[in-house]
Amino acid sequence: MPLDSVTLGAVVFAALVFAYTNGFHDAPNSLATAVSTRTLGPRAAVIMAAVMNVIGAFLGEGVARTISRDIIHPPEGTGGAAVLLAALIGAIAWNVATWSKGMPSSSSHALVGGMIGAALASATTVEWRGVASDFALPMVVSPLIGGLLGYGAMLAILWLFRRTNVRRITRNFKIAQSASAAAMALGHGLQDAQKTMGVVVLALVTTGYQNSYDVPLWTVCAAAGAMALGTLTGGWRIMRTLGRRVIQLDAPRGFAAESTVAAVSYATSFIWQVPVSNTHLITSAIVGVGATRRLSAVRWGMAGNIVVVWLATVPGAAVVAAAAYVLLSTALPI
Repeated sequence: MPLDSVTLGAVVFAALVFAYTNGFHDAPNSLATAVSTRTLGPRAAVIMAAVMNVIGAFLGEGVARTISRDIIHPPEGTGGAAVLLAALIGAIAWNVATWSKGMPSSSSHALVGGMIGAALASATTVEWRGVASDFALPMVVSPLIGGLLGYGAMLAILWLFRRTNVRRITRNFKIAQSASAAAMALGHGLQDAQKTMGVVVLALVTTGYQNSYDVPLWTVCAAAGAMALGTLTGGWRIMRTLGRRVIQLDAPRGFAAESTVAAVSYATSFIWQVPVSNTHLITSAIVGVGATRRLSAVRWGMAGNIVVVWLATVPGAAVVAAAAYVLLSTALPI
């Protein structure tokens, strides 16, 4: 079997492992608020999130094209496949490390960090303009938007229902939150499954098995299935952090946070076609809705720890990916 085929198979396998870790690592994004407010039971929430992840994966290719074309340009053949394999190793390692600590971090940022680290270690061209416009800018802006929109959405809810019985509004918002949790899980599938697809497509182009950046149907199915399987395994450690340790949520605040994340996910996927982190969005939205209660209601120490992990994600995954490439380059005839 040609070496290019072997390395391509390794990249595809690693990409599916990454999608799996993305599922169990980022499942709490779609589950934590609904479970912590007792709107959904854990089992029902996991099944709902997995189903909506799969549906979302089939709704677009724009983010996949951005990942495959605008971040790095690996060399053709085995060398390029090795770069992508090292990038995925870095992203997977970071996902597992942060999951083991129960800390929410961005699988998307780990993937891009891994791509940049492997590229720098291999002297591969990095499309810095694309990194700045399609990754760095959304990375900085999206949490700010999530926090502000979450704050604004919760203020609107408080004003609109200011004369409504508290028990009645909570009961009704539990029903509404079931829909908003499903919408957020759909947005997660739409965004994050495409990132796995983008890496696979780039590997196909790099090894000469495909000339265009179109996403094959088998790639969509494989990425969706791997992510759904990961989601079904849950991510309870991170769920406790998001659902209880940042702020104690109720149904109206859960609805406001989830609706905010769903809206931003759809806009960035369909309009701007740039990758964003659902982890960053839901965390910032939770902080935003919590701040409407009072600023002291937010556990700022825990929020600060999460921000530290956010800032460490790109360089951390990049370092691991660079080390992985060095090891691969000694084992393969690159």
